[in-house]
Amino acid sequence: MAAVEVLTSEMVVPAEETPSDGLWLSNLDLAARRGYTPTVYFFRSNGEPGFFAAEAVKDSLARALVAFYPLAGRLGVDAAGRVQVDCTGEGAVFVTARSGYALDDLMSEFVPCRAMRDLLVPATPAPDPPCVLLFVQVTYLRCGGVVLGQAMHHSVCDARGAAHFFETWASIARGDAAAAAGAAPVTPCFDHGLLAARPGTARAVLYDHPEYKPEPEPVDTAGSDYASAILTMTKAQVGALKARCPGASTFRAVVALVWRCACRARALPPEAETRLYSMIDMRARLDPPLPPGYFGNAVVRTSVAATAGEVLSNPVGHAARCALAATTQGGDYARSLVDYLEGVDSMNLPRSGISRAHLRAISWMGMSLHDSDFGWGAPAFMGPALMYYGGFVYVMNAAGKDGGLALVLSLEPETMPEFRKVFADELARLEVV
Repeated sequence: MAAVEVLTSEMVVPAEETPSDGLWLSNLDLAARRGYTPTVYFFRSNGEPGFFAAEAVKDSLARALVAFYPLAGRLGVDAAGRVQVDCTGEGAVFVTARSGYALDDLMSEFVPCRAMRDLLVPATPAPDPPCVLLFVQVTYLRCGGVVLGQAMHHSVCDARGAAHFFETWASIARGDAAAAAGAAPVTPCFDHGLLAARPGTARAVLYDHPEYKPEPEPVDTAGSDYASAILTMTKAQVGALKARCPGASTFRAVVALVWRCACRARALPPEAETRLYSMIDMRARLDPPLPPGYFGNAVVRTSVAATAGEVLSNPVGHAARCALAATTQGGDYARSLVDYLEGVDSMNLPRSGISRAHLRAISWMGMSLHDSDFGWGAPAFMGPALMYYGGFVYVMNAAGKDGGLALVLSLEPETMPEFRKVFADELARLEVV
């Protein structure tokens, strides 16, 4: 693996004065995984002399931090000891680096893992107060290409919020008229009180919310030792799969296939319980819905359980119908969860890995993360720089306009080779139908 030489490391502060209040965090913010989410964007050089010039990138970042000023603050605590964001305007860490990699070589080797994260994303401190909330690294490759790596604290926002920030930053860098005048394409909303627990007797926990509770008994978790892979599906394969899953969304159909393949590759006994976890964005499902620019954590964990025998002995459409049960919760479910979290220690919920029999699926489809054109062309690839444990899958749109998908997957090291074989066999069957 080629080494990286750090060239500069500095703090980028907002280009204008910004509010300096404390930002209250909701129970969903506190219940999110405490830590940083590292992502990478690979850009192919367009031959321009000023391609990803550090000063231009820093200038656009400073202007983006005006609209998204909490990211220039620090994680703090209020007078009662509750974690909040201190909007101090101290800035985000900005690093430039140089690597001997060529882009094509890097893309052929890249899978989310600790080594790649350490190569392409700045080192981050313990994710506790008073830590920095945003780290950025621009790595210049020997071919002229660039990798933009970032780590954003998860307590501040979810993936959609991160996409909103990067879309705004990219539009400023491109010189879009509204962004150049200092306006975000969609105005961010920092009123996390919109997700506050209901008061007193109005509070109602209507669901069990097992995803936020410790396992009832010790389980064999997937742990931090994992193998990762990036697998692709063509538009034709996705279409053939959806034909086998009538009424299912693309995400549910693909996750159903991955779930089946994982059960088979893990050689789970028929009676073993396997649980499919998902994350559901509740912005539009609440009544009234959250503002389009809500910048915070507005996703909730959900799950559905079945036996491995049920998943494997039925057609893939059955698994897709099971997945439906984990992805159709409405606003009352989110309100119930927020009320439940009010009665527990939201900052110290169980955050370990999941059982080796389970799968956690997240959709990054349709988000602007993949369209972060900073003025020099759209990324050739975007994805997570690191997976946290085995049994995790992101479903994303593949690069290009052909409608294909990229699946970023982590499994136990001993399971991954068999999963690749099983998954390839399933794709081959889709092609001959």
